[in-house]
Amino acid sequence: MKDKLDNMLHSARELISTVASEAELQQIKIRFLGKKGELTAIMKGMGQLSAAERPVIGALANTVKDEIESLLHERLERTRAAEIDRRLQGEKIDVTLPGRRGERGSKHPITIVTEELVAIFAALGFGVAEGPEVEKDFYNFEALNIPRDHPARDMQDTFYITDDVVLRTHTSPVQIRTMIKQAPPVRIIAPGTVYRRDSDLTHSPMFHQIEGFMVDRDISFADLKGVLTAFVTSYFGDNVKVRFRPSFFPFTEPSAEVDIACVICGGGGCRVCGQSGWLEILGSGMIDPEVFKSVGYDPELYSGFAFGMGLERIAMLKYGVNDLRLFFENDTRFLKQF
Repeated sequence: MKDKLDNMLHSARELISTVASEAELQQIKIRFLGKKGELTAIMKGMGQLSAAERPVIGALANTVKDEIESLLHERLERTRAAEIDRRLQGEKIDVTLPGRRGERGSKHPITIVTEELVAIFAALGFGVAEGPEVEKDFYNFEALNIPRDHPARDMQDTFYITDDVVLRTHTSPVQIRTMIKQAPPVRIIAPGTVYRRDSDLTHSPMFHQIEGFMVDRDISFADLKGVLTAFVTSYFGDNVKVRFRPSFFPFTEPSAEVDIACVICGGGGCRVCGQSGWLEILGSGMIDPEVFKSVGYDPELYSGFAFGMGLERIAMLKYGVNDLRLFFENDTRFLKQF
């Protein structure tokens, strides 16, 4: 058995000295030291030895095992070092080549539009307010004159968390929160993310709106028309045509939707505007007295107007985007254009 161990060690030395890869070293380790290897087979025969021979052969077997492991480790280190040297020789860097510049990111088109709108309304004296996206039913509906049995709730396609907590369906709750905290005069815009259960070419379950409102003594519909006309001409150009069309919203009375002459056909009629020559851009109206009552304002003393628009719609008109989903897919081919 001693001769077998000596012969095995001699064979292992010769094989290890000739290999040049980690895979070959692993195979040698399995051959000599694996569960079915030569050393294991020799050790199984120790039961046939006398009591005096067993400790001698056992010690010799451990010495052989240690030496083979040491040889394998040393060869592995040399093999890895040789591989690194080989790669370094083959992967030299030519420092005279021009460097590759990293790609620069850019602002998302929705961010660009938001900042532009905020700047326009800031010039008109409006401050910026924010509110939570997970909102109480009171702020999102009740205080805005939309009770639980109001048909307008069906139009909102609301994501309910509980019976009294929702993902806000518009940024109008910021109006309520601001008026509860602040006495008139108030002049605020509130950009932010909103949620509705809708998804197609022109709708998304998550999108962005900007709400604006002004409250003071003697605010009239003429003030509303003046502010929104100034906004439209600042953003779309002095020559753009604007019209106010009667509409209905539960939280404003009277209410109006604002249209501009189609930016595609110039008002002549095309597929985008449905041959009408007009494109709707926002909703507006005088704040309903019931809303004032819910926030503690005296509707006999104060009046005001509110308006709201979808930022994606404004961005689609500005950049000629025909699919709302492009704003959310993070396709770099699309985003690089901005």
